[in-house]
Order: sequence, then C-alpha cells, then structure tokens
Amino acid sequence: MGFFSKYNEIEKGLLETYSKLFADINLPDSRKMAGDILDQCIENSKKEGHYNLKDVGDTLLEKEKSSGQVNPNFESKRTEGVKNEDIRWWFNLNDVERRMMLKIDEFHRMSLFIHEVESGKTEEEADKTVRKYHPIFGDLKDETHGSGDNRPLPLELKDRINIYIEKQGVGNPEFKKKIDSSSTFNALIRNEIRAGNI
Repeated sequence: MGFFSKYNEIEKGLLETYSKLFADINLPDSRKMAGDILDQCIENSKKEGHYNLKDVGDTLLEKEKSSGQVNPNFESKRTEGVKNEDIRWWFNLNDVERRMMLKIDEFHRMSLFIHEVESGKTEEEADKTVRKYHPIFGDLKDETHGSGDNRPLPLELKDRINIYIEKQGVGNPEFKKKIDSSSTFNALIRNEIRAGNI
C-alpha cells in the first residue's frame, strides 16, 4: 500500500488506468512504466506551477463572458470546430491528467514509428505512416509537417475525436477507406468536422 501513499485520488486512478493499458499490450513492468510517466508528469506540473489549478476551463470561459472579449487563444481554435464544451472539458481536467494523455499519445506514435523503421521504412516514410493513422495535436500555425488540413489539431478536440474513433470501431472497412483516401489523419478529422460527424 506504501506505493500509493504519494498519490492523490486522481493520480491513483491514472496509475491504474495506464498500468492496465500497458499490461493489455503486453509491456513488461507495466505498473512501473505507468508510475514513472506519472511521476514525471506530476513533477513537471509542479515545476510549471499548474499542479493545484482547478476548473480552469470554467474560469477562462467565465472571464470571456464577463469581459465581452474573445480569448485570442480560442479564436482560431473555434474556426477549427472547437466549442465551449470542448474548452471546458480540456481545461477542467486536472493538469496531470492532461499531461498523461499527451505522454500516452506520444508513446503510441513513437511505438508505431519505431515499428515502421524496424520494418525497413525510412524515417520519413515512418513519419508519414504515423501521421496517416494518428491525430497530431499542437500549434495550429505549425506547418513543419504539412499545411492546410494536415496541420496540428487543437487539443481541445481530443475527447470528441476519441469518441468518433471509438464509434468507428476497429476493423471497420468504411473507416479504413476514409483513412486510406486522406492525406493524414488530421485531414480526415477536419473533413469529418466540416461534415458534422464529429
């Protein structure tokens, strides 16, 4: 039980969730791995002064409403389909939860990248495959790896995108067709947002 003493309730839940996720894909030391990532996220959150912040989404939206001023950070994101509920969901999450999600995304992308390189693809080809099968989130103005619909997506859309992917179901041939005909997963997501499917 001593292992748990340093974690609050949310962190204990994260440890359980991600330990199980790693165990399900047969990673050795799944609990230790999840614990190490969690510890790193907690440390970074504390270092940056975000660890004790609560319900930031509500606060940001309330500030926008009361001031009558649109938050400049949200303006471009709203043109990408981000709604107030998305802002509330993402920013009301505990900072450590957000960090864990991003770390796990990074882990999945890196795993696919390594697998592709080990299968004989060049790093450029491997990167293309990762972008084809994974949503990439980040700065909307970042055109390092692609422009237009291939640019990074707003993090606030993460929950809706996850729900959409789950609804499609693993092995759905129609979904596979959509993925294959899109330049990147991000382009597919943007098309689906415009079509009202996300």
